[in-house]
Amino acid sequence: MNWDDARIFLALQREGALRRAARVAGVDQATVGRRIAALEHALGATLFLRTSEGYVLTPAGESVLRSAEKMEQFANDLVRQAHGTDKRLEGEVKVTTTDTLAMAFVIPAIARLHAEHPDVHIQLNTSTQMVNLARREADIAIRNIKPENPDLVARLLARWPIGLYASEDYLRRQGEPVDGEGFAGHDLVIYQPHLAASRVPTLVGEAIHAGRIVSGVSSSLVLRTLVKAGVAMGEIPVPLAEQDGLVRVWPRRERGGGYEVWLVTHQDLRHTARVRAMIDAVVEEFSRHEGPAD
Repeated sequence: MNWDDARIFLALQREGALRRAARVAGVDQATVGRRIAALEHALGATLFLRTSEGYVLTPAGESVLRSAEKMEQFANDLVRQAHGTDKRLEGEVKVTTTDTLAMAFVIPAIARLHAEHPDVHIQLNTSTQMVNLARREADIAIRNIKPENPDLVARLLARWPIGLYASEDYLRRQGEPVDGEGFAGHDLVIYQPHLAASRVPTLVGEAIHAGRIVSGVSSSLVLRTLVKAGVAMGEIPVPLAEQDGLVRVWPRRERGGGYEVWLVTHQDLRHTARVRAMIDAVVEEFSRHEGPAD
């Protein structure tokens, strides 16, 4: 098995469908089918079964999977180590983050980087989906969770309190909620992961049983937009709410745990010139707005 066959095999195993595997592998659908058929012929074994849920591995395929993953690891190690000695300020840097952090910090950092190093190209992915830096799905991740993988280097960019916010227009219409009344008579927008994870949903420690949930959202940028539009109240990291000109309700109360922002890269890439330049631009952008993290 050569690496190109292994790459297509892994794409089909992970995606479960020819079309999606082709998109990931950067080839057409017919090529994926043809390469898998040729691989099965060369190995003398059926590697996939086509089911109503997509392509699934046979026992022979499971055995091949372990070898293919080792090949992928070696190939990615080779690329990262080569890139780690690359001193050129040109080429592509893949960055993944959330839409909120992209709008407030990463896009301004890209603008600064482009002005200084116009030959560095940033491929920006805004998604809540976690990507695998070891597989080179991204060079830099800017996220709210510190990774545990020892091969990754993490830097804390910010640690912010989370408060309850509303627009001036909303407060003129609805007034402030009364402490202890569970948001009776008030409209709320909830970050869906918090809602799903809580047995008794709360905002800044106040149960929301008497409030009206206007929307549950999976994007903090959408949540901020709804609050800014005067639709409802919601929890927002303090610096971001202040940027939006929102009014903090119950200023002495905040959500437990706060909001952390981590910049993560693979240790093999941290000295690559173009990756280092993007890291420096992002760190500078956070420092300009918030000051250094604790």
